Amino acid sequence: MILYDSARAPNPRRVRWVMAEKNITDVEIVETDIFKGEHRTPDYVRRAGVPNVPALTIDDDTTITESLAICHYLESVYPEPNVFGRDAREVAVIEMWTRRAEMMVATPLMLTVRHSHPALAAIETKSAEFAAVQRQGAERALSFFNQRLADSEFIAGHRVTMADIVAFCSLDFARMIKFRPDEAHTDLARWADMMRARPAAQAGVG
Repeated sequence: MILYDSARAPNPRRVRWVMAEKNITDVEIVETDIFKGEHRTPDYVRRAGVPNVPALTIDDDTTITESLAICHYLESVYPEPNVFGRDAREVAVIEMWTRRAEMMVATPLMLTVRHSHPALAAIETKSAEFAAVQRQGAERALSFFNQRLADSEFIAGHRVTMADIVAFCSLDFARMIKFRPDEAHTDLARWADMMRARPAAQAGVG
């Protein structure tokens, strides 16, 4: 298998984190420079179908894009430690919180960075007004997640799951614009410190 990675992009961080949690070492990693447009070359788009990173080539006929799809595939090949759920109930709960982390935290923070950071003007037509709206949405969501973490050690339960990886990788990516959660969110801060201290964090942060 070959993983087309990009150290600067947010979504590949999730895949690297999952690979580190599972100690996956037999996947070839190819760094893809999105600022040089390497994800837009005809060869890359022909292989991946879209000009996106990450992409995981499984064989001559199959390349998977979308970070969560890649992580699902890796879980099926390397089932332990589990990050997507062990039974029907746990799978559903983790999926619910992963979707919330994706829609409520990851997407608005990514858009805030893309429409705020000067260096990203090369790949994004920026809008300060749009960035401000997205940032406000992310801040509201983090208040909600802080409440959740007051009652739960991790986002989807009492162990690290894909929901935590999605949320934390997004928070780390937002450091590019010096974004910091509200200091009053002490349970969110407690959780973030635990995530940052995990060995896998070295693979999943920028």
